[in-house]
Amino acid sequence: MKTLAIATLALAFAALPAVAADLAAGAAKAKEVCAACHGMDGNAAQPDFPKLGGQHEDYLAKALRDYKSGARRNAIMAGFAKPLSKQDIANLAAHYARQARVVTAKY
Repeated sequence: MKTLAIATLALAFAALPAVAADLAAGAAKAKEVCAACHGMDGNAAQPDFPKLGGQHEDYLAKALRDYKSGARRNAIMAGFAKPLSKQDIANLAAHYARQARVVTAKY
């Protein structure tokens, strides 16, 4: 029973983000770097750009880390992700995760 409690606590702490996000900084970075394609609210006007609004924060952060490291390959996104700091990534992920999701059909 004690082992189960310790394991549960360990998993809970592992799920916490390593860096606390700053939503205002995320919005500012989104305006500077991301909004031209993805929109300020993450709901791109063009159907060819992924919608980020309302996505899971951990997914968005991982995608940016993977673009930055090259684990996820896209020349355009790599160029935008490479200069981002860990804090920038946390801030952007938090910003877009808290936006409303807009569902549309591409076709």
